[in-house]
Amino acid sequence: QVQLVESGGGLVQPGGSLRLSCAASGFTFTSYVMSWYRQAPGKERELVALITTTGGRTNYADSVKGRFTISRDNAKNTVYLQMNNLKPDDTAVYYCNARFEWREYEGEGTQVTVSS
Repeated sequence: QVQLVESGGGLVQPGGSLRLSCAASGFTFTSYVMSWYRQAPGKERELVALITTTGGRTNYADSVKGRFTISRDNAKNTVYLQMNNLKPDDTAVYYCNARFEWREYEGEGTQVTVSS
């Protein structure tokens, strides 16, 4: 049974930090490109960050470059998103996504709210 379980979301003040985690199981984690997407009310779904299978390459949305860092621990089947200097525009549900060829899985999401 494939599972992607996100955690680490919550309410944070502008300028604060959060670290999201996504624990994967039920598939060969090391074969999958891992990504974080986000969806805010009234906005299009956005690819936030992506990391290749070995972690050798990462890509970021322009809106988060320099503030967010994606990483993975293949020994723990876990992908992370370190979010620093958070802004109100970062408020969204964040989803962990796994993709390998035609196979794609996604978690149920974790809410991040940036507000004073």
